Amino acid sequence: MAIYERFTGRDRDSFASLKDAQENYRIDYPEDFNFAYDVLDVLGRESPDKRALQWLGRDGTEKTISFGEMSRESDRAARFLYDTGIRKGDRVLLVLKRHYYFWYLLLGLHKLGAVMVFATSMLMPKDYVYRCNAAKIKCVIITGDDMCPEHFDAGEGYETVEMKFVAGGEPRPGWRSFDREFAATPAEWTRPEGDGRTRADDIMMLCFSSGTTGYPKIITHDFRYPLGHIMTGVFWHRCVDGGLHFTVSDTGWLKALWGKIYGQWMAESAVMVYDFEKFRADDILSVIEKYKVTTFCVPPTMYRMLLQTDVEKYDLSSVTHCCTAGEALGPEIFNEWYRRTGLKIYEGFGQSESPVMIGTIYPWTEPVPGSAGLPVPGYDVHIVDPDCNSVPRGVTGEICVKVPDIKHRPCGLVLNYNFNKEETEEAYRGGFYHTGDTAYRDEKGMFRYVGRNDDVIKSSGYRIGPFEIESVLIEHPAVLEAAVTGVPDPKGIRGFLVKATIVLKPGYTGSPELVKELQNFVKTNTAPYKYPRIVEFTDALPKTFSGKVRRAEIRRRDAEKYGKQ
Repeated sequence: MAIYERFTGRDRDSFASLKDAQENYRIDYPEDFNFAYDVLDVLGRESPDKRALQWLGRDGTEKTISFGEMSRESDRAARFLYDTGIRKGDRVLLVLKRHYYFWYLLLGLHKLGAVMVFATSMLMPKDYVYRCNAAKIKCVIITGDDMCPEHFDAGEGYETVEMKFVAGGEPRPGWRSFDREFAATPAEWTRPEGDGRTRADDIMMLCFSSGTTGYPKIITHDFRYPLGHIMTGVFWHRCVDGGLHFTVSDTGWLKALWGKIYGQWMAESAVMVYDFEKFRADDILSVIEKYKVTTFCVPPTMYRMLLQTDVEKYDLSSVTHCCTAGEALGPEIFNEWYRRTGLKIYEGFGQSESPVMIGTIYPWTEPVPGSAGLPVPGYDVHIVDPDCNSVPRGVTGEICVKVPDIKHRPCGLVLNYNFNKEETEEAYRGGFYHTGDTAYRDEKGMFRYVGRNDDVIKSSGYRIGPFEIESVLIEHPAVLEAAVTGVPDPKGIRGFLVKATIVLKPGYTGSPELVKELQNFVKTNTAPYKYPRIVEFTDALPKTFSGKVRRAEIRRRDAEKYGKQ
């Protein structure tokens, strides 16, 4: 029996249909469920030699870590943290890029009952100060690569930080060596009893939203969160026992928890971790070929970058399943990847606040280019209007999860925002959890993503989502990237005008003739009223650290240029 079956009671292939799974999929767990003890340590005892993590350093160093070794090292991490003064409920910030230390420490924090907080190494000093103070960080463990400790120390006003460790490098004054102290710590730890024992509804981790506007908000998850990723790793990623899953993500982003630990280990698949410095398409394809990756997941932008290289020269025959999330997938990427590799891309939708909520769940639903799929088992997803009424097919509304109350939310859904009752209740209102994302259902009931509520353009009485126009634009041979936003109509007639900000491929130059050609191209390939009346060319689009286009930044610039409405 696979480890996930101990919580679901059934093998994934025993469900006869998606309807069967949606109606009968259940997750049962003890009130003190803790992934580190109830999944990792069980695998460490029952399959100690089975591969858990395949690590590749940027210098070519390789390290294969078994479930038995991972269990021991997480015991060492729990003991190390305890010996340094960390206790249940304390918050520890990890900034470790893709080092295997991240897995040891994450699991050690789970075992201790301390709260894991993670961040990208690309933060600036003020970002570190904000996160540490907002999350009340007691201990920081940060990579010695780049200038991370120096950037951290350049910040002023840390209110709660008591201990600072550098991992993978010599510490500067005021910092301690994680490497030396960790190596000297015995791998001895016993699951706490009594008040030290964790409960499934205790806070397990904090993360921060990507922050396209203002400071990012705190998102809190409890110890049930990993159980939600059974659907992510076992059903959507289709990870297999003894396989090797590769999600290309830094551990500074919650996507790493989607694709580099919980759901994959529930399927007893190993995870591939490549500690590269900069994404290079040929580099990633070589890793897939060399290590015989079986399941693969990257955002649509990275598929586009992979397709700009000679994909055919790499042996990808080990790959059985491909997925994508993070932003909507355009049909042109799906079709080109399938044409050149023979692999379909199974799209999914979720948030930092959740596991996968909507997806093309193999084998019951075939992927449809441009569609995120259908609600996954465990999540009762609806598209509703501002009054929380379901809308008909073809009508755009907000993606919401039906939740009777926050205590009965599905496994993996956000516990609270910013430790603030009002903000949390605003998200959980009207019997729904509100995602803030919009979509519509097509004639087959498939969900088609439109955009964030703030991204929807209201023009001449129409509600226009940016994604559909962007998808058409990047099918044009001259367009590398496109971001569509709304600009206030100076005449006050249409409300907003559709504007396209475009990055051209090498060899193309912006001109009035090309603008006209692109406008006609959109008119030909989607509803004519959606065509961009304003087209601007730029060298690069503003993006978040995680690679999402910052449309809010484009709107801010446009407000200055065109005047606020």
